[in-house]
Amino acid sequence: MQLILLIGFAGFLGTIARYLSGQLIYQFLPVSFPYGTLIVNILGCFIIGLVYGWFEKENIYSNEWKLIFATGFCGGFTTFSAFSIENIQLLRDGQFGFALLYIFVSVVIGISATFGGVSLIKNI
Repeated sequence: MQLILLIGFAGFLGTIARYLSGQLIYQFLPVSFPYGTLIVNILGCFIIGLVYGWFEKENIYSNEWKLIFATGFCGGFTTFSAFSIENIQLLRDGQFGFALLYIFVSVVIGISATFGGVSLIKNI
């Protein structure tokens, strides 16, 4: 139960960081393009890369801390970072077909599902 609460708290912090980062970005860049989301997603990917790289380099096997940082903070900051690290793991395992499938299905089906949800609500 303690681990779940720590992951939740880290997610809370990540969500706040996402909101504040987006607000800061839009003070300097126009809102005509989703720069905030793009920059946050790229930053989140970099942060999760740092977390995984650090845990691998230092041979830290504490799965709990990895969950707190990666699933909690990065998950609250952006789920795109989880998508990114999962693809890196597939590529490292030599599962190139699964990586391409995961990327294609996530992007194409994800956007299609969003469009479907919007269309469904508009037509009810």
